[in-house]
Amino acid sequence: MDHNAVNGNKTVLSKMAVEIPLSPPFYKPIAKEIEVFEHTYKNKLPVLLKGPTGTGKTRFIEYMAHQLGKKLITISCHEETSSTDLIGRYIIKGAETIWIDGPLTKAVKEGAIIYLDEIAEARPDVIVAIHALTDHRRELFIDKLGETIKAHRDFMLVASFNPGYQKGFKELKPSTRQRFIAVSFQYPSPKIESEIIENETGVTEALARKLVNIANKIRNLTELGLTETVSTRLLVDAAKLIHSGLPKRLSVKVAVVEPLTDDEEIATALTDLCDLMI
Repeated sequence: MDHNAVNGNKTVLSKMAVEIPLSPPFYKPIAKEIEVFEHTYKNKLPVLLKGPTGTGKTRFIEYMAHQLGKKLITISCHEETSSTDLIGRYIIKGAETIWIDGPLTKAVKEGAIIYLDEIAEARPDVIVAIHALTDHRRELFIDKLGETIKAHRDFMLVASFNPGYQKGFKELKPSTRQRFIAVSFQYPSPKIESEIIENETGVTEALARKLVNIANKIRNLTELGLTETVSTRLLVDAAKLIHSGLPKRLSVKVAVVEPLTDDEEIATALTDLCDLMI
């Protein structure tokens, strides 16, 4: 029995598994990703969404779940995420010891779409646990119960991965990657990125274009050695602040520059650059 469930960790599953309401989310197609996803769902194939942070991977899967009318369960993976967190555990309830299904087990049984966000961050046993779900077997083995569950016909496994950020021990093995249909996400063209910002925040086209120009300028400054660059998500955050009345330069500083670096010299240089462009 997993005694961690008794000692204050029994809420970990409810914190990790977020069921996304099926309200219509805005999504602007970049290429053929919608068509590809529809065919992978039809053929019961697992999907790996690859790309930098903030390029719309999570929004895309929310949109597709809505389009397909399916329940979506999202797991934000991190270094402590284990197979037990996903599959389930025993807990003590009163005088009884009972089994609680984890979010992966629920999705397998109910026919939901499960989204493992940043799967490479999870512990290796998570990869082992999903192997039989990513091939022709489509089944989940629960070792603590000694049971094998066949996946519901509507079940779908989706994972995301940031190959530009995760290195070394966090890299996905080729044997794992080859179990998925892979769809790459990159930052959209300036025109589409401006449209996304306008739609998400209500700012003017002119302001959206300025924010996109700032982002593309910083994205091309490879000599700064930033771990991450400006994502569409950061631009949307900045636009929201501006739209609510915060000064433009301050909005860009706190929503775009500060999240990118803790180095004072780099932050100052980026702030000066953004001030000139906004």
